[in-house]
Amino acid sequence: MLYPPHHKLRFVLKMKGLYCQLTEANEDMKFVFQDKEFVSSVGDHYVKIQVKVCAFSPVNTKLLMELKLQEDFLPIGREVAGVVLEVGPKVSFFKPNDEVVGILPLDCKESGLSNTLLVHEHSLVTKPENVTWVNAAGTIRDGLRAYMALHTHTHVSAGTTVLVMEGASPFGTIVVQLAHHRGAKVISTVDNLEDKMYLEGLRPTVARVINLSDGKVDLVDSCLEETGGLGVNIVVDCGVQLYSKEDEPAVKRHLPHKHDILSLLAVAGHWVTTEENLQLDPPDSQFLFHKGATISFLNEEVWQLSNMQQGKYLHILKDVMEKLSIGTFRPQLDEPIPIYEATVAMEMVQKKQVKKKQVVRL
Repeated sequence: MLYPPHHKLRFVLKMKGLYCQLTEANEDMKFVFQDKEFVSSVGDHYVKIQVKVCAFSPVNTKLLMELKLQEDFLPIGREVAGVVLEVGPKVSFFKPNDEVVGILPLDCKESGLSNTLLVHEHSLVTKPENVTWVNAAGTIRDGLRAYMALHTHTHVSAGTTVLVMEGASPFGTIVVQLAHHRGAKVISTVDNLEDKMYLEGLRPTVARVINLSDGKVDLVDSCLEETGGLGVNIVVDCGVQLYSKEDEPAVKRHLPHKHDILSLLAVAGHWVTTEENLQLDPPDSQFLFHKGATISFLNEEVWQLSNMQQGKYLHILKDVMEKLSIGTFRPQLDEPIPIYEATVAMEMVQKKQVKKKQVVRL
């Protein structure tokens, strides 16, 4: 059958992907493979890619609920790397056979574990030829967060001292390496001997590794000793204790208390926190006021919620890939897992039971 020259066809196909199903209490999660409808026609500014690798990060269901983006089945796997198969008529950044990497938007309906995806061109950047699919997908999100912590919220430079909590984690490793690359003196904490040995292997990247596992080392004293009593200029945490150790859940008992962070901050210091429920009492605020210090909240999703700084966002992603290509970043990744193990792997990621970044090879 022949169609008029300007007739647009819209085919809807079935595509299997990994999705998250919430219980009625929105607490327990069940990860399942589902067939979802997939529109095969490529829109004006969209790119169709064949996914090679997908990386996992925990799903922030609370944020999705607040943004009214929650559905019965939430797509899983937003960090993807793949090959461009087809481009829309108004796409200017890419062409077929280009190798790309990016982070799918919060409102994306498709799972990153699908064989093919339709992605807006402004969500992707070019993958350097010498960067593997696994490294590209496994580093893109943590690289973005590291840049936000050290450049968007603070201004790391030569001569500053940076404390990275849990520097052996996938995110912490990138922060440590970026801070060192900018000339900062890096101090990091660990909670076991294995992580301590890993970070010491990065030297001279890390000036001092503080092992908090045995409870014999005081974080504040160690940081003040390392800085000659002046305190730390920049602190990047991975969560903090808000109450006494007995009142905190077990998963947070190894984290520093908020008073420790306030005590080790230097005058005009910056605390970048991932603790979205951080509570400061009046004495805490007064302490910050006397030091002239600041607190910033690290939420990488802000780039997806506003397109006012789209160019800056893409510039950061490109710079992350450049640092990866020249060896500045050496990510902390686990061995790629096959797709049939994706459900179990994502369950462990959501419960924060993994030490390294989990990536799936398609």
